Amino acid sequence: MKVVVSLGGSLISLDKPEYIKEVAELIKKISEDIPLYVVVGGGKLARNYISTARKFCNDERYLDEIGILATRLNAMLINSFLRKKIPKTIEEASKMAPPVIMGGTTPGHSTDAVAAMLAKEIKATRLVIATDVDGIYDKDPKKYKDAKKLDKIHIKELRKLAGEEWKKAGESVIIDAIACKIIDEEKIETFVVNGKNLEELEKAIYGKKFNGTIVEIK
Repeated sequence: MKVVVSLGGSLISLDKPEYIKEVAELIKKISEDIPLYVVVGGGKLARNYISTARKFCNDERYLDEIGILATRLNAMLINSFLRKKIPKTIEEASKMAPPVIMGGTTPGHSTDAVAAMLAKEIKATRLVIATDVDGIYDKDPKKYKDAKKLDKIHIKELRKLAGEEWKKAGESVIIDAIACKIIDEEKIETFVVNGKNLEELEKAIYGKKFNGTIVEIK
C-alpha cells in the first residue's frame, strides 16, 4: 500500500513551528508502516510573493514559478526532520525510497495536481488531501456561515465545482480541475481532511473512518 498526501500550504506557518514538528513526526511514524509521499503547498508564503510580483509582472507562468519555489521552501521545512533530497519532478519522486517530501513541479500544476499525478505514477492506494477546513463544503465555509460539509461527493460533481481551467497563480480552490480529472480517470480513492487535526489526518492516511469528505469514484 502506498499513500500520497497533499499537505496544503495553508497548514504551514512560520508562526507555528510546533505544528511543523508534529506533522513531520507523524510522517516519520507512519512511514514505518506505509510508503508515504507528501506534496507540500505554498500557502501564504506563495501568495505573498505572487501578489507582490504581480504588481510589476503579468506573466502567470513566471508568477507560478515563484509559487513553486515557495512550495519547495515549505517542503524543506518539513524535510528538516528527515533531511532527504527534495525531488523536483514526478519521475524523480517516484524513483526515491519513501518517505518522500516535495513541493510543486511545473507552472500550471497546483500541488493537489502534482499529488494526483504522483498517485497515478506510483499506483498509490489512496490520495489524502489535507486542508485547513473539515472537508469539502457546498460553498466556502470561510465566507458563508450556513455552508454545509459534505461527507461524500462524487468526483463528477466535484469536477463541476472545480471547473475545467487552470486558475491564476496563487489562487486557492477546493481541488483544482487537473487533480479532479486525474482522480476521475484513474479512479484514485481520495479523502479530504482537516490537516490541522493530526489524529484525523492519521486515520485518513490509514484508510480508517475519519471526519472529512470521501470523494466517490465509482
